[in-house]
Amino acid sequence: MKIRSILEKIDEKQLFVPAFQREYVWKKRDAKLLIDSMIKGYPTGTILTWDTNQPPELKGGHVYDPLQGAIKILLDGQQRVTTLYMLIRGELPPYYTLEEITEDTRGLHINVETREIEYYQRRMESDPRWVNLTSIFSKEKRARDVLKDIRGAGRELLREEEDYIDDTFSEVQNILDRDFPEQNIPIKASLREAIDIFYIVNAGGVALTDAELALAQISGYWPQAREAFKAKLDVLKKNGFVFKLDFIVYALLAVLHQGGSDMRKLHSAENNENIREAWKKLDGQVLDYVANLLRTHAFVDHTQEINSIYALIPIVAYCYDKGCNLNQIEIQKMVKWFYYSQVRRRYVSQLPQKLDHDLKIVANSPMPFDRLLDVIREERGGSIKITEDEFVGSAVQHPLFALLRWHLKSRGAKCLTTGVGIHQPMGEKYKLEYDHIFAFSNLKAAGYGQQNRLRYQLAQELTNRAILTQVANRSKGAKETEAYLEGVVENQPKALALQLIPEDRELWQIENYELFLKTRRKLLADSLNAWLEGLAETHAVAEEISLEDMIADGENGDVEFKQTLRWDVRQGSVNKALEGVIMKTIAAFANGNGGTLLIGVTDDSEVSGLESDYKSLNGGDRDKFELHLKTLVINTFGEAFAATKVKISFPEVAGKEICRIDILAANKAAYIKLADKGGVAQERFYVRSGNSSREMAGEEAMTYIRERFV
Repeated sequence: MKIRSILEKIDEKQLFVPAFQREYVWKKRDAKLLIDSMIKGYPTGTILTWDTNQPPELKGGHVYDPLQGAIKILLDGQQRVTTLYMLIRGELPPYYTLEEITEDTRGLHINVETREIEYYQRRMESDPRWVNLTSIFSKEKRARDVLKDIRGAGRELLREEEDYIDDTFSEVQNILDRDFPEQNIPIKASLREAIDIFYIVNAGGVALTDAELALAQISGYWPQAREAFKAKLDVLKKNGFVFKLDFIVYALLAVLHQGGSDMRKLHSAENNENIREAWKKLDGQVLDYVANLLRTHAFVDHTQEINSIYALIPIVAYCYDKGCNLNQIEIQKMVKWFYYSQVRRRYVSQLPQKLDHDLKIVANSPMPFDRLLDVIREERGGSIKITEDEFVGSAVQHPLFALLRWHLKSRGAKCLTTGVGIHQPMGEKYKLEYDHIFAFSNLKAAGYGQQNRLRYQLAQELTNRAILTQVANRSKGAKETEAYLEGVVENQPKALALQLIPEDRELWQIENYELFLKTRRKLLADSLNAWLEGLAETHAVAEEISLEDMIADGENGDVEFKQTLRWDVRQGSVNKALEGVIMKTIAAFANGNGGTLLIGVTDDSEVSGLESDYKSLNGGDRDKFELHLKTLVINTFGEAFAATKVKISFPEVAGKEICRIDILAANKAAYIKLADKGGVAQERFYVRSGNSSREMAGEEAMTYIRERFV
């Protein structure tokens, strides 16, 4: 179909874009490449259309009138067609408003002599060779006009040069007669069939994301879905929480299928009733509940503060399952995990796979955010603590700054000048901004400008930022730091402490700038860590039971006794096979729901102590025993497992020291290597079975691992 004809059909309301299509997302670079390819005569693809007299919901709010007869639906090629419409007509197509497009690609210019293609720059005003493409298509500007302007600028052209410019105009105008080969779905096809073909076409390329393809399928069996979702997004946006449609699709996949990767599970029309029911709950309760929790408990005023909004998907799924009825401990644990998911960038890569993993934990764990926090610990080798070094050279774009904002809000911090609290200030003048504590102009004069990259990074470090209201920031100016902060102390005596700004006046001198940074880094790291650690205990608080009672109750699915670690009581010598039994027990607990292993207690609940094991370690003591045990755990399971899943202590019972090992449930299958009868080491998988550990293998193990882990 010729491009001229495509545009005419759009204007004559014969060609439409369906609502389930993605929005216009092309950038100016894409538009430049398209026009350049068309002028050069390169292939630019086909379009996929569908003739129908029963169209789905259409973009632009157009309501189909059956008296129109059959119309064409543009299923594939919308980005190219929309771009050409804007460049040729100089206006938006009727199915879009300016607010609905991410980038306005109009205003593209061509140098008619060199055929360079660029968007408007000021230098073009004095160079008549640069012409807006739209004026060429509309014939508002002709070759003779440009030739006249060039001569008027004092330049004489050769005949060949004039011909080339004339050819350029012709090549541009000939784009209207270029052809996009049309693949057409006939009128007999149903909406579902058309969407299936649309899916197949897009699945082979990169036109749509999996979430967008899923939304297209949902729209096939629920035509009003997109508008229902957009209406909710508009409500959330008014309250500061801005999401795209794909967030809703991820939320639906999470609550219905406990996953984040296989969007095909939403494709079937069998989902129709379940999706409508799930959306009713998400729309009417869950999404608002989550937004309110974020605002009131996490101090998140808008999504611009959030590094990755997809961390909200596990939260949405949890609140959905809990009926939006969380107690204070559950909320605190959720908020704590949310903070760490942001500052440790849990979802910046491998989003679908990580959501699969995390949503399975949400679905299967009674205290999921403890487990999810352990996942982040494991990713980081066992530690999630904020360190002073993390602040060095980190600018406000670093997720640490968002965490700092939330922390300062939780402290009741105030604007340094106005005294207005920074949590939910009202009005445009009191919108939050951030500014240098040491003014950059002063730092630049002191050698912290861009000519020295490392010092410039220190000048822009988030440690040198205070949070101010807009009205305060506009009036602050470039005062010397000492004078500025002294004014703050005089007018708002507690403001510096609340924003964790050092109050030692010596540090306010510009020659002490780097010492100021070092001091504040420590203040920030210490305060952030204390705050995060105090939000909620990271592991479920069980009903306290004394160790004596635990031993008296005997072994069970959660508790096991071992008389020794390595000393064989019967043989009267060291037996390293016993160490393998200890590792096997740890693995079994980790592969289940966790548990407690006591060494120095017999099967009959008699406390025997650790003296035999101590003596076996070259006359050692508890320290040597602990080091030996930790080494065994690290060598068997790795350092991350040892740091996050195993806690070793040495309580005293009946006057004897025993070893207590508390094992947490693992996030992935824990294997151990044990030698078979032939002496060959093989990986083995153990689980708890009653009050003992047993090996699980083959299909049984695969099924267990698939159901227990992701």
